[in-house]
Amino acid sequence: MNRKQLVSMAGGGVVALALAVPFLWSVPSADATIVTVYKTPTCGCCKLWVDHLLANGFDVDVKDLPDLRAIKAQNGVSPGLASCHTALVDGYVFEGHVPADLVAEVLRDRPDILGLSVPGMVVGSPGMEMPGQPAQPYEVLAFDAQGRVSVYASR
Repeated sequence: MNRKQLVSMAGGGVVALALAVPFLWSVPSADATIVTVYKTPTCGCCKLWVDHLLANGFDVDVKDLPDLRAIKAQNGVSPGLASCHTALVDGYVFEGHVPADLVAEVLRDRPDILGLSVPGMVVGSPGMEMPGQPAQPYEVLAFDAQGRVSVYASR
């Protein structure tokens, strides 16, 4: 419903303003769709993963930090799930070289998970493509706040 429809339904004037203001406050922030990527300043594959997200239509805010351990710990990324960068968007965590289509799928379908991870740095995953080297098969893992881990997708 747009503001004009709201005003016409409410009969205009002060009533419309009283109804519209709380309605407008409840609209989610545009920032909720920005992927915030935490990486170290010198990581080239992290930059390539950011480029992968940008190429797939995501808005990205990059935060360079000298050490990512605190970000990972604060967001439920155990050492076994860790990779070289951590991304946060709309309540989800994406650790490592998670393909953009799976990021989009999680944001669309809203599964009851904390996030997805591609542990390590798998050759052939987005941002880890290496000319002349074949892509390695890998699993994208889902993890939740209770520490449960399952295979979300195989690539």
